[in-house]
Amino acid sequence: MAGAATMASLPLPKPAARPAQVVSPKDLASAHEYLLSRSASRSEAPVLVDGKPLLTEEQLLAMAESQYMNADQLAFFRYRLQQMERELLSNADETTEHLRETVIVPDPADRATIEEEHALELRTRDRERKLLKKVQASLQQIEAGEYGFCEETGDPIGIPRLLARPTATLSLEAQQRREIKQKLFGD
Repeated sequence: MAGAATMASLPLPKPAARPAQVVSPKDLASAHEYLLSRSASRSEAPVLVDGKPLLTEEQLLAMAESQYMNADQLAFFRYRLQQMERELLSNADETTEHLRETVIVPDPADRATIEEEHALELRTRDRERKLLKKVQASLQQIEAGEYGFCEETGDPIGIPRLLARPTATLSLEAQQRREIKQKLFGD
């Protein structure tokens, strides 16, 4: 028994830090093709918005640059952002319900575990709350006709970037410049 108590009090070894991975554009392209093939293999009915089928990611990527942020593209991103908004709000509701159901336990170790789980859940919801603000701002940009264009330069952000991050407000180049400034000057 005494040996078990001392084993439980020993600190766990920290996992070794993984080196940063460098991903080439070729790897990104092949990963994108893989994801496209997976989504194409699903037999889902097309989503209808205002009686019209919603574009697929493949169709968005195949469109000419001259059609950037046309009504169909805006409908696609509006739907995706609304879907994200519903999911984030649902998660917040689930967290509220989960925290209300808290059972008081007499064991201090169990109580500490429960409190740590709650703290982790609240940190996650805080990040999701910030994301929700960005999603709602993006929906407002769609309504204002400003969605898909860089806040700093006014250039198109690009469909691939918006597919990866629908809340993006900066073009890739502007985002890279901002990150370099933050590294150099802090912010």
